[in-house]
Amino acid sequence: MQYFLAIAQEGSFKKAAEHLHMTQPPLSRQIQDLETELGVTLFDRGRKGVTLTEAGMRFMERAQEAVDLMGQIKSDMTSSDSDISGEVRIACGESDAVAFLAKVAEELRASHLGITYRLLSGDGEFVTDKLDRGAADIGLLVTSSINNADYGFMEIPAKDTWGVLMADNAALAKLSHITPDNLVGEPLLLPYRASMGSDLMTWFKDKRESLNVVATYDLAYNASRFAKEGFGYVVALDGIVDTTEGSGLTFRPLAPHLEACLFLVWNRRRRPTRAVEAFLEAMRAAIEGVAR
Repeated sequence: MQYFLAIAQEGSFKKAAEHLHMTQPPLSRQIQDLETELGVTLFDRGRKGVTLTEAGMRFMERAQEAVDLMGQIKSDMTSSDSDISGEVRIACGESDAVAFLAKVAEELRASHLGITYRLLSGDGEFVTDKLDRGAADIGLLVTSSINNADYGFMEIPAKDTWGVLMADNAALAKLSHITPDNLVGEPLLLPYRASMGSDLMTWFKDKRESLNVVATYDLAYNASRFAKEGFGYVVALDGIVDTTEGSGLTFRPLAPHLEACLFLVWNRRRRPTRAVEAFLEAMRAAIEGVAR
């Protein structure tokens, strides 16, 4: 898999062999054996180099996850309680509460310099998929509750506020807050998962059927670029996108006020590494410290 990833990155068997400090013939044989075992062709081989086939593109993400996991296992086996090392993979939904995780990571670094982090960003479905597949150790979810018995969780002592992102010259920017009536008939960009049913959709009450949803999104930053160009109003969480003076964007909170709870979650079926355990313990201590 490491050989496969090297070729995919270099776009050439020759360059990959040089990078791996080996000759090209054994590298080619390894890939041929891999393709035979999988029953697919991973690369289209041409005079100007190689490109990934559709099967190769599907295989690449899983191969990277497997190589990363092997590296994590090696780090976990060789680290001691006093010298913990390894990577903590955190899949994050968009939230200003990521700052809380960053603060804990910074404090933990003082005692465990060998712990590193990999941040994976996406929506809630992305986070749970990464946890279920073992591609992430911990997830940060923006949700009203956690009901899945497969997940361990702790609630972050912070809440995100729902509101509307818009160009600073938009008509609704003159208002101090946004009601469901204000949004009826306006071109709206909604979070993809929220648009299929959530606390946010409940907030609209009887106005739900009158909404003019022109787009859905996974990442608020991308949606904010549409808002800045006047394409529509983005219903999003506060603190994710820069709305300071000169940014060209404005944020207005919803009324009635609507907040989102934040949970740090992990898969109970997977034994955490020492690095992950250390981070979770530091998170518990930080959360208890806020509660006191």
